[in-house]
Amino acid sequence: MATVAVPQADVQLLNHASPRIAIVDIGSNSVRLVVYKGLTRTPAVLFNEKVMAGLGKGLSPGGMLSEEAMDVTLAALARFALLADSMGVDSLRAVATAAVRDAANGPAFVARIEQFTGLQVEIIDGETEARGAAYGVIAGIPQADGVVGDLGGGSLELVRISKGEVHERLSLPLGSLRLDAFRKKGRRELTQKISQGLKGLDWAALGKGKPFYAVGGSWRALTQLYMHQTDWPLPVTHHHVMPADAPDRLVRTLAHISVKSLKDVPNISSSRAPQLPGAAAMLSAVTKKLGSSCIISSAYGLREGLLYQALSPAARRQDPLLTAAREAADRMGRFSDGSDADVGEALLEFSDTLFPDEAPALRRIRHAACLLADSAWRAHPDMRAEDALDTALHGNWVSVDASERAMMAAALWTLNGGAMPGGDSDRLYLLASIEQLALARLWGLTLRLGQRLGGGAADGLRGSALVREPGWLALSLPRAAEALYAEPVQRRHRLLAQALGLEPKLRLN
Repeated sequence: MATVAVPQADVQLLNHASPRIAIVDIGSNSVRLVVYKGLTRTPAVLFNEKVMAGLGKGLSPGGMLSEEAMDVTLAALARFALLADSMGVDSLRAVATAAVRDAANGPAFVARIEQFTGLQVEIIDGETEARGAAYGVIAGIPQADGVVGDLGGGSLELVRISKGEVHERLSLPLGSLRLDAFRKKGRRELTQKISQGLKGLDWAALGKGKPFYAVGGSWRALTQLYMHQTDWPLPVTHHHVMPADAPDRLVRTLAHISVKSLKDVPNISSSRAPQLPGAAAMLSAVTKKLGSSCIISSAYGLREGLLYQALSPAARRQDPLLTAAREAADRMGRFSDGSDADVGEALLEFSDTLFPDEAPALRRIRHAACLLADSAWRAHPDMRAEDALDTALHGNWVSVDASERAMMAAALWTLNGGAMPGGDSDRLYLLASIEQLALARLWGLTLRLGQRLGGGAADGLRGSALVREPGWLALSLPRAAEALYAEPVQRRHRLLAQALGLEPKLRLN
């Protein structure tokens, strides 16, 4: 597998326990600084700031970057350089994409950036940009199998991905800024330019019946608009799934509402709104050309892809959901000495005895819930269920869809004493099926028993097991641990047994 070249300083940082790594992304639409804590499978974002500089606005291939856009960019980059220094960033990589790459004065502008800010900027080619975006999707949705579309301000990168690998790609000079310029000349002009560009997509049949993974700020804004239209109860764009006919609905909507009205939609910026009609037209055309089964929004793109490619093969193979949940367990758990993930693993082993034949995809979600079982202990006792539900539902998790978030949330809600349905749990029924949530409730009751049995520590769970017998739910304990089976544990054992239509029984070994 080809990887993006990482400066030697970056390679040395792999030995740091907790390096701060920054990426400056000089795009055609925006300029952004993101500072990450560590080169890990799921690096935490310490800082994220963007400036809508519009370098690609009005730019045609071989044209000139405008003085106004360059001045705005330089001011942003000077700030970013100072911020990175004050944050103690260990390594910084600055990349420029389509606008700088296509402009006749792009190299001169890069030299000006270095002189003015001290930043050394790489002008990455279309191949590197496309692979970066594709690996970003793979980093956030490891099982992704379909076509990635990264719509920037100056270009559209289309890449087929499967089994964690990057395959065919096509780069088109049809970014959101250029699409908006064509749209202003009339619908026919926009339609013709899109149609002409997509004629080069000679491998379109490879995307038939597979998801289309939408990357880029304009397409994320379209996802926000669709979520707003459909009253979607989960304000998380990453891994949000839209049906194949959603782009046509968005095209119709945008044809009948004003840019001013778009500003009322949460998380759609005024600078992004004018570009959405052209972006919707492109999304509709490309997904029809491919025969896409659905559209999945990805918050991960070029920046995350560059980091992912710098990881070791072993780190890439890690499950990003479980890796993040383990990190959260050690950060948020009661025994924050590096052992809280061990408690989660002990809860997993304990609950495995009750769900021995569970499908791997379900066990993975239960595993995440086990790792997060102690996430709400600092909250007020009356608010722990709400706090835990919020952590699961709105946390910065990847490689998990809406129904899986809902199952995690239902398990943690129940674990912390919440009744289902009831209170904040009611919204979960809009995200997952009754059957999924019923199973998650059983997970929660099981973890509630295990957590009380062990006192929130791993040792008390050693040697314990839950066994279904005709008419009975037996809790098996070592004879030396009989004293653990006091009234609080008996009560939770009884509640779990009742949920299963069984009677509780203690068995000593």
